[in-house]
Amino acid sequence: MLKKSSSTHQTNLFGTDLLLQLDPNDPLLKLSTAIPWHHFEEAFSIHCQKTVGAPSKPIRLMVGLLLLKQLEDLSDEAVVVQWKRNPYYQAFCGMREFQRELPCHSTELVHFRKRIGKEGVEKIFQMSVSLHGELALEDAVNIDTMNR
Repeated sequence: MLKKSSSTHQTNLFGTDLLLQLDPNDPLLKLSTAIPWHHFEEAFSIHCQKTVGAPSKPIRLMVGLLLLKQLEDLSDEAVVVQWKRNPYYQAFCGMREFQRELPCHSTELVHFRKRIGKEGVEKIFQMSVSLHGELALEDAVNIDTMNR
């Protein structure tokens, strides 16, 4: 069953708002505002049952985990553990309050990739490349190899 991600942000009267506690200039938080999450919701919702079965994880969470995995060069297992430990990862994936539990079992990322297929994974990759603008079109990649 498809569980919708929240597209609006409303402060919590009784809890502490995660975004109010974090540095708004953090690169991950800035990146999260540049990503067209609604495009992924529209594209991938067709792969989820709307009425049958247990609720699925929010699409933003799953796409966010895949992006963090790619950005930080982490395994499925590591990105899930790091998400639990890192409030910036949680805010990037759309959480409004700090979560003390793992977002999902690491094998759910495998199932999500299978569900959205090669085209879905490619759509995520294309979006991440497009955010780099002209830098993504450069022939050479410059890497800082200076030892510190």
